[in-house]
Amino acid sequence: MNFEHPLFQALSHKLSRARRRAPDFIELARLNRPIGILLLLWPTWWALWLAAEGIPSWQNLLIFTLGIGLMRSAGCVINDFADRNLDGHVKRTKDRPIPSGRVSGREALILFVLLSLIALMLVLQTNTLTIYLSGGALLLAACYPFMKRYTYYPQAVLGAAFGWGIPMAFAAETGEVPRVAWLLFGANVVWTIAYDTLYAMVDRDDDIKMGVKSTAILFAEADKTIVGMLQGLTLFSLWLLVQHVPLGPTYYIGLLVAVGLFGYQQYIIRDRARDACFRAFLNNNWVGAAIFAGIALSFI
Repeated sequence: MNFEHPLFQALSHKLSRARRRAPDFIELARLNRPIGILLLLWPTWWALWLAAEGIPSWQNLLIFTLGIGLMRSAGCVINDFADRNLDGHVKRTKDRPIPSGRVSGREALILFVLLSLIALMLVLQTNTLTIYLSGGALLLAACYPFMKRYTYYPQAVLGAAFGWGIPMAFAAETGEVPRVAWLLFGANVVWTIAYDTLYAMVDRDDDIKMGVKSTAILFAEADKTIVGMLQGLTLFSLWLLVQHVPLGPTYYIGLLVAVGLFGYQQYIIRDRARDACFRAFLNNNWVGAAIFAGIALSFI
C-alpha cells in the first residue's frame, strides 16, 4: 500500500483532525456529564416498568434508553447554540465549545439535526401513537433553550421536555396513554422544576446581569421554601400512583428514601452557596434511582 498517495494522506489528515476535535463535540453534547441523561432516564424507566407491570419489552427498553441519550444530547447542543452569545459572560459556561470558539454555530446545528434524525429512526421502530407523540418531544427540545428570554418558568418547559418520554413509553408498551401516565408526567414536571431551580440558583447572579429569566430569580428569597413545597408535591403525586397501580412495600421504601434525600438537599442549600446548590441538583439522580428501584422491585 502506498502510504504517500495524496488520497491516503488526505484521508489520514481528516481522521487525525476528527480525533482532535472529537472531545469538543463530546463536550458540546454533554456526553462527558451524564447527569442529564440519568434525570431523563429514571422517569422514562418508571413509565416503562409501570406500563408493562414488570420488565418491559427489550425492544422498547433499548429504543427508549438510546433515544434518551440522543435527545438529551441534541437538547444540550441546541441549548448551547441558543445561548452562544450569553455563555461567554457566565463563569460556569464561558469555556464551553461554542463561546470558546472550538465549535461553530453551524457545526452545532448540523450535530443537532443528526442526533434528532437518529432518534427519529429509533422511534419509527415503535407504533403510530408513539411516533405522533415524538413530535411533541422534538418541539419541546427545540423551544426550551429560548424560553429563558420570555418567561420566568423555563424550568416548567424543561419539565415537560424531560417528562415527555413518559406518555411515549406508555404508548409504546400498551398502545395508549392512560390517566396514570399523565399523573406520572405531572409528578416529573414538578420534580424537574424543583431540581432545575437548584441548578438555576448557581447562575442566578449572572442571569440577573444578562437579563435572562428563571424560577430561581422569580422565587428570590423564597427559593428554598418553594423548592421544598415542590418536592413535597412531587412525593404526594408519586404516592397517588398506588391508587392506580398495585405497588408493593418496596415502593413505599423508595418514597421514604426520596424524602430523606430531599431533606438532605434542603440542608445543604441552607446558605445558598453555589457549590452546595449544584451538589443538591446532582443528588436528584439518587431520588430518581430510589423511585425506580421501588417500582421495579414491586413487580418481582
